[in-house]
Amino acid sequence: MRHDPSLALQKAIRARLVASADVLALIPAENVLDTNGRPERVPSILIGEGQTVFRRFNSMSYATIHGWIQEPGLVQAKRLGSAIVGALAFDAEIERAVLRLDGFDCHDLAVTNLQYMRDPHASYSHCIVTVTGIMKERAS
Repeated sequence: MRHDPSLALQKAIRARLVASADVLALIPAENVLDTNGRPERVPSILIGEGQTVFRRFNSMSYATIHGWIQEPGLVQAKRLGSAIVGALAFDAEIERAVLRLDGFDCHDLAVTNLQYMRDPHASYSHCIVTVTGIMKERAS
């Protein structure tokens, strides 16, 4: 039976974000959440939307990360976006290895998109980071 790896990927993303000093300099760890809508706590990072595309021997899992900052411009949102990208980047040693997740091996974890948006009411700035992982389920 095939299982959806998106939750395992989400957990790994959160773990990397809350382990990053650059992210934590902008967002408290308790504000890195899986929740809907505009955040009640600002600044915050919301993780949750995802998609899995199953292939014959593995799958591609996608996760969307939303960073929210209260500011009239995009300066802090761009700093947060950069911090998120940095937290999810593989260093040379990890790049040669497989990232072991709950029940899955991730053979590649890559940020594939980074976008910035302005709030229509000029209260918030918003960064959106898309992450892709090539996932292979481990035998149980």
